[in-house]
Amino acid sequence: MKNNLCLLAFIAIWSLIGCGNKETGITNLAMLAGGKTFAVPTGTVADQFVYRRFPDAKIEYYNSVLDCALAVLGGKADAAVYDEPILKNIAAKNEGLIVLPELLQGDNYGFAVQIDNIPLKTAIDETLAALKSNGAYDDMMKRWFPVKGAPAPMPGIDLSGGNGILRFGTAAVTEPMSFHDANRNIVGFDVEFAARVALKLGKRIEITDMEFGAMLPALISGKVDMIGAGLSITEERAKKVLFSESYYPSGIAAVVKGNAPAPASLAGRKMKTVDDINDKTIGVLLGSVHDTYATRTYPKAKILHYQSLSDLLIALDSGKIDVAYYDQASVPEMLKVNPDLGILARDVFSVPISAGFNRDNDTLRQQFNAFLKEIRSNGVYQDMVTRWMEKGIMDMPVIESTKTNGVLRAGVVNDLGMPFGLVRDGRLIGFDIELSSRFAAYTGREYVPVPLQFGSLIASISTNKIDIITASMFITEERSKMIDFADPYFESGVSLIARKDAMDPSVAGAAGGPASRKPFLKRVSDSFYSNIILEKRYQLILDGLLVTIIISIFAAGLGTMLGGLICFMNMSSRKILSVTARLYISLLRGTPMLVLLMIIYYIVFASVNINPVLVSILAFGLNFGAYVSEMFRTSIQSIDKGQKEAGIACGFTKIQTFIHIIAPQALRHLLPVYKGEFISLVKMTSIVGYVAVQDLTKASDIIRSRTFDAFFPLIMAAVIYLMIAWLLTRALGYIEISVAPKRKRMIKELEAGR
Repeated sequence: MKNNLCLLAFIAIWSLIGCGNKETGITNLAMLAGGKTFAVPTGTVADQFVYRRFPDAKIEYYNSVLDCALAVLGGKADAAVYDEPILKNIAAKNEGLIVLPELLQGDNYGFAVQIDNIPLKTAIDETLAALKSNGAYDDMMKRWFPVKGAPAPMPGIDLSGGNGILRFGTAAVTEPMSFHDANRNIVGFDVEFAARVALKLGKRIEITDMEFGAMLPALISGKVDMIGAGLSITEERAKKVLFSESYYPSGIAAVVKGNAPAPASLAGRKMKTVDDINDKTIGVLLGSVHDTYATRTYPKAKILHYQSLSDLLIALDSGKIDVAYYDQASVPEMLKVNPDLGILARDVFSVPISAGFNRDNDTLRQQFNAFLKEIRSNGVYQDMVTRWMEKGIMDMPVIESTKTNGVLRAGVVNDLGMPFGLVRDGRLIGFDIELSSRFAAYTGREYVPVPLQFGSLIASISTNKIDIITASMFITEERSKMIDFADPYFESGVSLIARKDAMDPSVAGAAGGPASRKPFLKRVSDSFYSNIILEKRYQLILDGLLVTIIISIFAAGLGTMLGGLICFMNMSSRKILSVTARLYISLLRGTPMLVLLMIIYYIVFASVNINPVLVSILAFGLNFGAYVSEMFRTSIQSIDKGQKEAGIACGFTKIQTFIHIIAPQALRHLLPVYKGEFISLVKMTSIVGYVAVQDLTKASDIIRSRTFDAFFPLIMAAVIYLMIAWLLTRALGYIEISVAPKRKRMIKELEAGR
């Protein structure tokens, strides 16, 4: 009996140990045997490597490598298989993933040159040897393959270019080997290595981004001198090109879920200084200097880009981002209407602000410099600073101009907020607005402000859509390559703001804590007053609504007429007409509406001073016409050919047959589809703000920039669009009934039955 008890105790202890061992995660490839589930990207050969090693494996296919890794993280797959460097990059940026050290298949990466270009191959090999001997190679590995977080920024390499150009071809879609960073520059391990080869040769580098499959043909044909993007050295490729020594031992690896505990102790940590945002989500304005600064300073942080400051603040308030950069001069007004936000750091950095000019318009830039010098000397400038910057006075002075020298089109951003640019009582006001208005008077021109998205300013000045940028634009080296800056007119500090509940109580900006919530009905009434009544903001909505209706109606009319013409051409027996029509339909339907709008405005009409509303009507009309032409064609072809033959037999001509017999029947098939497409057109017009059109959506953005209300302006715009869609549906529905005899009789019978 005693022996039996000892045996039972031993079994119990062994069972407990065994249960504990079940919690051990996968640490080597052997543990993936036994019918495990593998996630692989669709269209790759990764599944073949899995089946070679694990014939009983279960394969699940995903659209991308990242999706495969997330499937592992979420427990939907036991492992994901792909190229080792890419998996390492994903694992470093996603807590809880580890790359197994053993490879399913070994591989080596190398750079390729033309098969007879031995000097360049030698230079590459010598560069590799030098990097490994002086420790620079190890630094590159740490920079591009961090244990945790994203790769560090690309180091600056001064390339004089005295000996010409090294043309480097790459496929910038394989982070960390070659990819686009947050500033849309092509960077990566391979790119840095190629730059160091160029440095050794005394050349400057010219990078060409291309499809991976196009790299070898481009090299062989002489379009580039050297290629690399995680390029495997294979026997087949070596017959056509000359490879360098392997610079990176790679292969097919597996990533699995690790056992790293979640950093619970950090979850409730409050931000106290700027050092605490290294691993946070930072919000920046698209195309701003904040973007560049955050990317370089906090390589491990996640950077999210926003089109407007109002969107940026809404994201911060709703918790989508942890911190945001904000112009120091605008912070006081912003905090008045956002009591839940505070200042984490008041003066992070400062950058001079200047007016921007087209590089071919140096005369106007020099005039601005003379104007700026004059207002600084006569006290006007200091008066402006006192009113707008120091006292926050929002009274815009009346500035008269002789208007004898034409117009001055000033690119402005009307939702920057105080003190730079905003809309109040239906008028543009602010420091930037007054400055450019005074400059127009100084030059004897009529002042014409052109409200734009911040990211569209440089494109507009480069294509002469505007004459000057006055939108609190920081002077940066990158922008100076595209436009010319005048003398600085203000030195702006940049603050870092965050929610008070995310900051340490000891931080001055967190004082007071989050504001108490008002009752629901009180919040609704306050939102209605501040978003609609105050400063006559309803006028913005009405004006924007009118613009939306004008663009929609005229674009629909133009598109309908154009659609009829394209349909006629498409159904023509003449090949040149039908081919042209089909090409038009394919191009217009295949091009995103926003891209088409920007191409027409900034490229087609680059040198033409044209009203952007007309450009919007043309762009939407062209797009709508492509869809309508197909509606016409399918509706006409749905009518039996016997109808046409019967009409001709009755003595009608082909045109009379179409007008009296075919068209009325086709119209009944056309209207239901046309109705839906027309409503889609109305809603799609919400993108016209990109080309300086103040429509309904842009009006709501302007209101949000003044009230910082996260929801009311958007909901209000959504309700108005919904009402427009409902009215159009009803109106087109009546037309549909009027051309459908059966439905008309049915409605009459229903009405009679009442």
